[in-house]
Amino acid sequence: MISRRLFVTKSSLLAAGVTATAAVSRGNAQGRGAATVEAIRVISQEPEYYHGWGTLARDAKGTLYTVASGGRESHVCPFGRVELMRSHDDGRTWTWPEVLMDTAIDDRDAGICVTPKGSLLVTTFTSLAYESTLARKGAGWPEERRARWNAAHNRVNAAQRAALVDTWMLRSPDGGVTWSAPYRVPLNSPHGPIALRDGRLMYAGKEIWTEGKHGGISFSSDDGVSWTPLRKLPVRDGDDVALYHELHAVEAPSGKLIAQIRNANDNNKGETLQTESTDGGAIWTTPHPIGVWGLPSHLLRLRSGRLLMSYGYRRAPFGNQARWSDDEGATWSDPVTISDDAMGGDLGYPSTVELADGTLYTVWYEQLRTSPRAVLRAARWRLSA
Repeated sequence: MISRRLFVTKSSLLAAGVTATAAVSRGNAQGRGAATVEAIRVISQEPEYYHGWGTLARDAKGTLYTVASGGRESHVCPFGRVELMRSHDDGRTWTWPEVLMDTAIDDRDAGICVTPKGSLLVTTFTSLAYESTLARKGAGWPEERRARWNAAHNRVNAAQRAALVDTWMLRSPDGGVTWSAPYRVPLNSPHGPIALRDGRLMYAGKEIWTEGKHGGISFSSDDGVSWTPLRKLPVRDGDDVALYHELHAVEAPSGKLIAQIRNANDNNKGETLQTESTDGGAIWTTPHPIGVWGLPSHLLRLRSGRLLMSYGYRRAPFGNQARWSDDEGATWSDPVTISDDAMGGDLGYPSTVELADGTLYTVWYEQLRTSPRAVLRAARWRLSA
């Protein structure tokens, strides 16, 4: 049986863009460069749940994988779980979500990486942030909601909840047929690690639950089974390292490594900072602004060698933007718009892959005007510059 509310919800989402939209050219404020958006659609299979902070990856056979925190009630809640969907037709259709991890607390931002050996690495972190929401607001909620949150919260005791708080990885050596148990890794970022041309994997992120909360780099030489201790990144004078968040990295054609940082320090607050390494990740430059307001970014090297950064834009018009670099991150283009029709700032974390024909495909999460909770949304688009 499907409830009337759920029927109306799904019908509204279909009207809001589940089917393909006409191609539209979206320029930037300066009128230089544009993104030709061919289609935008909702890809969440269960839009009655809140979905957040997804990541997209593509394997050598062309299969797309997207992971996200699904099964949620809201941005912060005790119900988050890590879900995976696949597409075998360049994102036109998606499989039903497979639950990879569902602990007794909140499983949040999910990243995914396809290694050169074809293994899948999925990252996430667990959180008890919902406890303060329950304590502050729970008394004023309807009894049914308060009981539901408490029932989820009390699945395990306080000591068991505390033991679950960490940064995690799951590994599949067979393309997602079987998965390891979650294992701890030294850091986290929303979009996970990347593969380097020398065979290593590199994970740019930060310590979330340790006292220092340092941003840094970790490497794996065994296909993601084990990771080196965190190698700290430099900190700009006057910055609090704990306010460097949500890193992602890319390797340029020359081997130069570039990592970008969501910055919450007062200096360049809300802007993307960037740091580079030209020696394989041993030494990094001091993080510096690149003139981009937006957060957080996902980095991709296109087959042409051009670098692409896609990021959420939480100012009117709310949506997602992208920029490119033809000089290995030394400079970045003016922005092009992927989407600009969101109802507010609960959106973003876009990640992008390049399809076989050169089309770009981007997935992000967003609270639509017509949906009760945030959903995963995707765009097929091309750069016309």
